[in-house]
Amino acid sequence: MKSLKTYITEQKNTHMEHLEDLVFNEGVAGTRKAIFFLRDLRDMLSGSSTQKIQTTVKWDGAPAIFCGIDPRDKKFFVAKKGVFNKEPKVYKTPADVRADTTGDLQAKMLIALAEFSKLGITSGVYQGDLMFTKKDLKLARISGKSYLTFHPNTIVYAVPSGTALAKQIKSANIGVVWHTAYTGNSFETMRAAFGTDIVKKFRKSRTVWQDDANYKDVSGTATFTLAETAALNKMLSAIGKLFQGLNATMINDISKDDDLLQNIKTFNNTKVRAGEKITDTRKHVQDMFHYIADKYQAKIDSMKTDKGKATWEEKKKEVMKYFVAHEQAEIAKIFDLTNMIADAKNMIIAKMNQAGEMKTFLRTRSGYRVTDVEGFVAIDRLSGNAVKIVDRLEFSRSNFSPDIIKGWEK
Repeated sequence: MKSLKTYITEQKNTHMEHLEDLVFNEGVAGTRKAIFFLRDLRDMLSGSSTQKIQTTVKWDGAPAIFCGIDPRDKKFFVAKKGVFNKEPKVYKTPADVRADTTGDLQAKMLIALAEFSKLGITSGVYQGDLMFTKKDLKLARISGKSYLTFHPNTIVYAVPSGTALAKQIKSANIGVVWHTAYTGNSFETMRAAFGTDIVKKFRKSRTVWQDDANYKDVSGTATFTLAETAALNKMLSAIGKLFQGLNATMINDISKDDDLLQNIKTFNNTKVRAGEKITDTRKHVQDMFHYIADKYQAKIDSMKTDKGKATWEEKKKEVMKYFVAHEQAEIAKIFDLTNMIADAKNMIIAKMNQAGEMKTFLRTRSGYRVTDVEGFVAIDRLSGNAVKIVDRLEFSRSNFSPDIIKGWEK
């Protein structure tokens, strides 16, 4: 099983796992890792951090954008995610942009090329979330207060009008939040570093509003009280007790079987997309059993030859043997465990959300509604492992709800 650090290095920063999914992805070792992340986040928010982890904010920008120096010819470029294709797709001139893009994306990439070239970048590649260009900035009155807003994706970001931050943003032609730096002698071998201080490496420009994604408690209030720390400690103790009572083989068997792992995660994600919390874990396991069995049976039935049917019969038998080897009630305890990890995570998220300088809203058909940031990323300073700290149900509800107006629908 690949470590997350290795996975990220190979795939660049295009995919990152949720904290609670470490239980499924890496078995017993991943479960311990998830618990350690929770403990370190608790320490960070209790004022007793030993700097074991670094935390960044997940900004809901679009599109993902890259810029830097092409190691092949040492020329500056901007790019989309195609920068890490087998044949890297990068834009070094306005003609390059126009040849490959259209519409709003083309306009944004042309501005990015012009503006990011002013930042004095001499080496490396940098990835960020594009938050706005000048035309995206709007004045809005929300709950009786005036805000300067931008709405790149699902979340509306709002800065009180007249503040120093609002003035900085208003004077900019483009806004970006940087979160990942890449180094290496070729695109193929570049290694990702998360949570690095990127902005201080760049030249300042009045027409580029830029920030690092690093978590900063600008409010001074995102710290656990003694009572909150005690409550989280109680949750962590319960998680540890349940974990110690589980059959290690039962947990590890999931992470060792790629087909079983993907089927379980796919089924779990159907609940997330539906905004449904798993409350009856035994029923969840039963429904999951039927979901996986029916999925393989449909494939078997679609085969035209006996050989094809036999192949998929064998695959079904191989995956379903997990449910024969382990009792339903015992498997359900794994989901009890991931539920408890998610509850502790959401308690941490609620506190961290108090730190933001910007206000965040959802734009609905009937007006604006207060929401939290998309989430956070926790990075282990020693190992480089990184996981998403996101309230999955809340963000999924927002992302898939037809009542929420998205940035591209304006």
